[in-house]
Amino acid sequence: MKHTEQRSKKRMTSNFSSMEPDRALRTKLHQLECHFTWALIKDDIDVNDLLNRLAEQINLDLEKKERLARTYSALAYVQFLQEFHEEAHQSLMTSKEFHIESHGDEFHKTLIVTYGNLAWLYYHMKNFTECESYLKKLQRINETSAEFSSIPEVLGEKGWTFLKFSRKYYDGAKDCFRKAVELQPEEPEWHTGYAIALYRTEFESMDLEDSATIKQLRLATTMNPDDDVLKVLLSLRLIVYKRYKEAESWVEKALEKSPDHPHVMRYVGKFFRNKGYVDRSIDLLKRALERSPNSSFIHHQLALCYKFKKIQVLQEQSHHAKASRVQQLRDQCIDHLEKATSLTTSFISAMSDLALQYGENGDIPRAEEQFKVTFKSAEEKNYSLHVVNYYFGEYQMYCHRCEPLAIQHYMKCLTMCPESVEGRISSTRMKKTAEKWINKKSQEGKAYGMLAFLHKVKGEIPQAIECYEKALGYEDNDEFLTNLRKLKLSLL
Repeated sequence: MKHTEQRSKKRMTSNFSSMEPDRALRTKLHQLECHFTWALIKDDIDVNDLLNRLAEQINLDLEKKERLARTYSALAYVQFLQEFHEEAHQSLMTSKEFHIESHGDEFHKTLIVTYGNLAWLYYHMKNFTECESYLKKLQRINETSAEFSSIPEVLGEKGWTFLKFSRKYYDGAKDCFRKAVELQPEEPEWHTGYAIALYRTEFESMDLEDSATIKQLRLATTMNPDDDVLKVLLSLRLIVYKRYKEAESWVEKALEKSPDHPHVMRYVGKFFRNKGYVDRSIDLLKRALERSPNSSFIHHQLALCYKFKKIQVLQEQSHHAKASRVQQLRDQCIDHLEKATSLTTSFISAMSDLALQYGENGDIPRAEEQFKVTFKSAEEKNYSLHVVNYYFGEYQMYCHRCEPLAIQHYMKCLTMCPESVEGRISSTRMKKTAEKWINKKSQEGKAYGMLAFLHKVKGEIPQAIECYEKALGYEDNDEFLTNLRKLKLSLL
């Protein structure tokens, strides 16, 4: 019995000793700045789409070693998420080589993220010796650098990672680049990242002079005169303010210098579509698709072009010529939406539009199923639910002619994201419906209730109060009464 207890104690001591290095390593690893510590959640990432875009980025940056190093480090983390540890290791070694080739120093601060990723990967591979080795390399870098979290190169790589990995991380990317710009205001790359992050996150103000996005894009294009993607992004924002002449000049400059760059082509294609030059947009996007056949963005843009042409035909052509051409264009739209959603399985706006197109095509069961899947995806990811509500409102309005249900979903969209494109269109739909009901002397109570809601969303409290009072003059409604009381109290 005594020998058994001794063996048991010895085994416990041995287990405890083997756990200690593991715990100590994890404590050190969690203090690092790298993909493993940036809370990049697998459920937030569309892995196949991200792999396609990283592969495209590698092809675009073949002569830019610093960018290649960053992309291979990101690729390694995606491979780790797929449990391809050997492939992840090879990508990180490639990243390391490019960094050293760029700076001629294996202890340069640009290696912080790659070394952090290597330390974590070796830890997961149970190679604690190599894990410790990279922790020591990082310690040596730390002796000559500031805190890793306040180094511009680390903030920049974190910002680019957030921009690349998920729309849910765009605000994080904006914060990273803003800090990097504050720490190193002369570095063009951080200004580029900050401009792109603002472009993707900021809703535009009413006044051009107040637009933070346009100010930053102008600054970034000045600091990066060879970055033609920035020029096209600036042009896309300028047309929001009807600055067409200036926008077109930026597009011309971008196309003159980078006529075959896939990112320039896809954004110029979007610009032409927004301007109404749909055929020119289609030609350019098809060329871009030849260079990037797995781009869900390009497929989505082509789908929007065919959707635009379909609407044009419905408005312009005679009934005789209309049906077959409309069907052809709708089929092309659906084809590209299906490709876009197969390449990016969490592409909420494309998924929603696909459901709507199925409905317009008379395939109601398929439309209902697609909306069901899309609502579920948006709810699970807690992203773009307002977009799904908008498209479902369109579906109810134009496929089922059910105005009350359409209004419910427009209201949800507007409540969630009033400044979005979908929110603004929802507001327009609701206003037109309310005015129609009032003119027809039908459902006046609900109509004035809708108008009150729209005024409340805009912060127009006196007008909202007036409309709720009119609504209550037509019908007893507890919700209207409650809202009216709250609005009156807010003025006290």
